[in-house]
Amino acid sequence: MASLSARSLASLLRGWRESTSAPAYSALADRVRLLILDGRIPLGTRVPAERDLAAQLAVSRTTVTAGYSELRTSGFLDSVRGSGSVARLPARAPVSIDSVHAGYLDFSKAAMPAIPAIGEAAQRAAAELPAYLRDPGFDPIGLPVLRAAIADRYTARGLPTEPEQVMVTIGAQHAIALLARTLLSRGDSALVESPSYPHAYEALRLTGARLVPVSVTTEDGWDEEGLEQAIRRTSPAMGYLMPDFHNPTGRSMAPELKERVLALAAAQGTTIVADETMAELAIDEGPVPLPAAAYGPAVLIGSVGKTVWGGVRIGWIRAERSLIQRLTRARSAGDLGTPTLEQLLVKNLFEQYDSILETRRQFLREGRDYLVSALRQAFPDWRVPHVAGGLTAWVNLGEPVSSQLTLAARNEGLLLAAGPRFGLDGAFERFLRVPFSYPRDETDRAVAALSAAWTSLSRGPFLDQNFLAEVV
Repeated sequence: MASLSARSLASLLRGWRESTSAPAYSALADRVRLLILDGRIPLGTRVPAERDLAAQLAVSRTTVTAGYSELRTSGFLDSVRGSGSVARLPARAPVSIDSVHAGYLDFSKAAMPAIPAIGEAAQRAAAELPAYLRDPGFDPIGLPVLRAAIADRYTARGLPTEPEQVMVTIGAQHAIALLARTLLSRGDSALVESPSYPHAYEALRLTGARLVPVSVTTEDGWDEEGLEQAIRRTSPAMGYLMPDFHNPTGRSMAPELKERVLALAAAQGTTIVADETMAELAIDEGPVPLPAAAYGPAVLIGSVGKTVWGGVRIGWIRAERSLIQRLTRARSAGDLGTPTLEQLLVKNLFEQYDSILETRRQFLREGRDYLVSALRQAFPDWRVPHVAGGLTAWVNLGEPVSSQLTLAARNEGLLLAAGPRFGLDGAFERFLRVPFSYPRDETDRAVAALSAAWTSLSRGPFLDQNFLAEVV
């Protein structure tokens, strides 16, 4: 059973007593509940003993005991004899996806609705499928026709690529996890951005690697000196970066910085993995960025999850042939291949990918402008950035209340991922990631819910005993 130390939990609880008039025990319970709901305390994790947490937080043991008691009553902790208290979700039967999300507007995901062309592409794929039915169907590297289409796409973007340099995966997250398992060993250092994509953190941590964070901000982008020092001082085995339309800040690296970072990483023996799942989602007019590997040695990750639809689980890795071979050998430990039908579907969509992207960019341009205007009007004290691409705005709230605001928003029917979800050790309580990839009517509902939640912050704790969904 996994356990969480008092020191680690105290770090996640940073700021738990600020900006609330609730009793200390209730504020503590409220914050732990959020940590469980959005996955920062995984289900089944043993939380620290009351005495240890009280000492770490410099509060009385009575405060922690009362907080834990409230969490047990509401179903978020379970006492196991000999094992202490364990994180869980309240039992409710029957529990289904529909019942979990019923009545909530989910803005916790940066995603767009499916494109209309999926239906026709799926029909064509189904018609093509019989030609592949003589094969076993276990495809660890990808159909040649799709690998060729992906290679051609890179070549057209300015990076000559052969099909042998491409592996098709089950989405970008699968690619991140496979690369992490292949490139990292326990005790290795892994360079990451902060903030960053939380599921990438999880995949890297599962290898036993030590994460080395480098700051990225909406105002200044990457901490260039910190980035270069981190590579020189720790010689990380792998670096996971989003150099174009970074999630969540929306920033992009300057070409000169890409060149310096990739050259330095190569000299230190660091493999840079560039997540380019949003690299072609430029909103403002101008050229689409060159692939990161055009500036130096880099492994690239792409997918259609952000551009086409999250329900089409197709991604890919672009790397040198030797690494593709290593990945192919390592892959069977996690899965036995990518579905054939979905690969054919994506192959067909690639025939019209430029027009798909143009439609998506227009949709995001309108969504960004609408959301930024609405937020700036409703919350004049917030710092709402103008971003040039991607799917989200990384909003500065001006106060360290992101977790509390997220809880309050749940009570207004809106799901959001708190700022610390994108950082390490409880950072980014002043920030909130707000996607602009939803229709206007849903954006209006979200802003109204946020406004009501913001107004309610001074009224005490935010308890929603019936909410069971895990934010992802």
